[in-house]
Amino acid sequence: MWKNRNVWIILTGEFVAGLGLWLGIIGNLEFMQEKVPSDFVKALILAGGLLAGVAIGPLAGRLTDQGSKKKIMLISSVVRALSVLFMFVAIETGSVLWMVIFLVFLQGSAAFYFPALQAAIPLIVKERELLALNGIHMNVSTLSRVIGTAIAGILLTLISLRDVYALSLVAYLLLAVATWFLNIDETVAPSGKKVDKSSGGFKDVFPIIKSIPVIFMTLVMTLIPLLFIGGFNLLVINISELQDSTAIKGWIYTAEGIAFMAGAFLIKRIGEKFSVFSILFTFSFLIGVAQLMLYFADIPAVSIAAFVLFGFSVGCFFPTAVTIFQTRMPKDYHGRFFSFRNMLDRIVFQVVLLVTGFFLDLIGLQLMVVMFGISSILMTGAFLVYTRKHKLHIETDEAERLSS
Repeated sequence: MWKNRNVWIILTGEFVAGLGLWLGIIGNLEFMQEKVPSDFVKALILAGGLLAGVAIGPLAGRLTDQGSKKKIMLISSVVRALSVLFMFVAIETGSVLWMVIFLVFLQGSAAFYFPALQAAIPLIVKERELLALNGIHMNVSTLSRVIGTAIAGILLTLISLRDVYALSLVAYLLLAVATWFLNIDETVAPSGKKVDKSSGGFKDVFPIIKSIPVIFMTLVMTLIPLLFIGGFNLLVINISELQDSTAIKGWIYTAEGIAFMAGAFLIKRIGEKFSVFSILFTFSFLIGVAQLMLYFADIPAVSIAAFVLFGFSVGCFFPTAVTIFQTRMPKDYHGRFFSFRNMLDRIVFQVVLLVTGFFLDLIGLQLMVVMFGISSILMTGAFLVYTRKHKLHIETDEAERLSS
């Protein structure tokens, strides 16, 4: 795998683009802090960009399956770079409207790029290498998040906000250049079938998801970590207030990030010793345990340990889930499926964020995490019973049976 030039191009592009993304995110927060006094309006502005990505999802998925993955990745990378120009106008005029336009184009390009990327990965490596590559890819993404936020925080004290976005623009342009050098063989449809050019989008994917129980089960199970991730920042803020410590926030973010990278790095070795079935359910259960541990969030060591457990579990869970999707979903539907999953994640993330804020006000942190933890464990148990009752085996290639 490491001799594959495409692998290095994708990983390098992900790291550079991740730096640009997080420079931009920190820049967005800085700009809104200066121009938008209301937290609710800030949330609406950010949600507007996310909704644009959701709205364009069906089109992105259909075009990804019908066209060249490389071309879609390249065009969306260029659009992402050009979107930064709107932010320059926003800074120059002090207009929040231009920032909204920037976010719409940014999220719209992301709605095309990420499904195309997930659909391209199985075309550049062998199936047995997918789990390792997915883990490494997520590690690179996490590393860029940690480094990007740290660099952005430092740069905002040294250079202007415009210069921070200029560096973000450079990063996106480098991603486009890296994508140009990708060499993906898309001359033959991987499954040996021609894609229907009159495809109706997501409506063609739903019957496939329904007919392959493993995909449906895994898709629903990915909602379990989102119960934690959606309200992550709110949880950290509340723990900081509970312990009356600002330093604990830094410790939590650092510990969770390192644990995530450790899990994503070790998942290949874990996958060699345990079945995909065991990995998925074990770490889904441990995510619920991590939530329950936060009942003792007033104890610094326990709260950090909970986030370490969560980070490691998610670092193992997500590469496994993505590998299942890439290997079990027929490849002719990858673009639409990953676009649908991306859209679903965005919607669930927003819902969980609102629900977390509601329950934090209503019942408080400790009772909320107990409720979420029990829900996660019960969902894991229910799917475990379901798989055993129906004798499902994740290792069985239902996709092949479907296409035969």
